[in-house]
Amino acid sequence: MATPTSTTGLSWAGLMLDCPDAKALAEFYGELTGWGVGGADEAGAWAFLTHPGTGVMIGFQRVEGYRPPRWPDQAAPQQFHLDFRVDDLAASVGLAEKLGATQAEFQPGGDRWRVLLDPAGHPFCLCPPASSD
Repeated sequence: MATPTSTTGLSWAGLMLDCPDAKALAEFYGELTGWGVGGADEAGAWAFLTHPGTGVMIGFQRVEGYRPPRWPDQAAPQQFHLDFRVDDLAASVGLAEKLGATQAEFQPGGDRWRVLLDPAGHPFCLCPPASSD
């Protein structure tokens, strides 16, 4: 077996979320994270956020006929979800709800973390600092 080698110049840039309204979902996550919204096209087909310290991107692209995931039901399964560490779980849940998120009915973490659904239906988790897990 050959010794694995690294790929020169390869680094993780970010990820893209499909949604019905790229600008609106970028603004939701921008307000939630404090990251700036940038690069939105005038037609609203795509937009992105960039982490100010790392340059890592969360992008959003409009998809015609978008079907939101249904979590935990697998009729329209999620492909992945985002986890965010937060200093104050209750305050962060409140902010997310104010911005348009809803708490998922099923909460597998009990009171340890919260699963929410963004305005496009993507599940994401708000988690306390690692030492609190």
